Amino acid sequence: MIIISLVGDIGSGKTYVSRLLKIPCFSADTEVKKLYKNNKDCFNALKRKFPKFIKTFPIKKKDLSNLIKNNLSYLKKIGLIVHPFIRKKLKIFLKKNKDKKMVVLDIPLYLENKMNKKNDIIVFLKTKKKDVEKILKKRKNYDKKLLNILRKSQFSLIKKKNKSNYVLINNYNSVIMKKKVNMLKFTILNDRNSS
Repeated sequence: MIIISLVGDIGSGKTYVSRLLKIPCFSADTEVKKLYKNNKDCFNALKRKFPKFIKTFPIKKKDLSNLIKNNLSYLKKIGLIVHPFIRKKLKIFLKKNKDKKMVVLDIPLYLENKMNKKNDIIVFLKTKKKDVEKILKKRKNYDKKLLNILRKSQFSLIKKKNKSNYVLINNYNSVIMKKKVNMLKFTILNDRNSS
């Protein structure tokens, strides 16, 4: 099984490209949403750690955003509670799809949390800053301050690019991107088979 991980800036199109790949996808953001909505153990652990901010179940994203904006160091503390739950879900996903040719991981802090394995294929999504900003501003919960805090917790784009096996330029044109993603899939399979 080839594990492809997508890395890039917030809003660079990781979720979009993972859909275009048309292979089983593990989305950490989706799993985190489910966790906040359904997991009482996670809620209790966060409530114990941050009783001033986390009061009601299911956990509201707004409460966590306020928590992070209040103190950047809280982001790491939230991560220490949430990541073990997500890693468990990832393990289940990989086990379930072990017979598939390829899977894709859409995990925002994949490199930062040292989740990458030696044989993983890392694809860096290169985007124009102005395009990313335009996309982010369209999001329902757009919050510039929070985005800047989240970016500070990530590797620089140069570092992400340097750690990647492939670079995919996302110009947000769906016709072009479908072709590019299919070509990338073909190239990865070819490269892996010839090595």
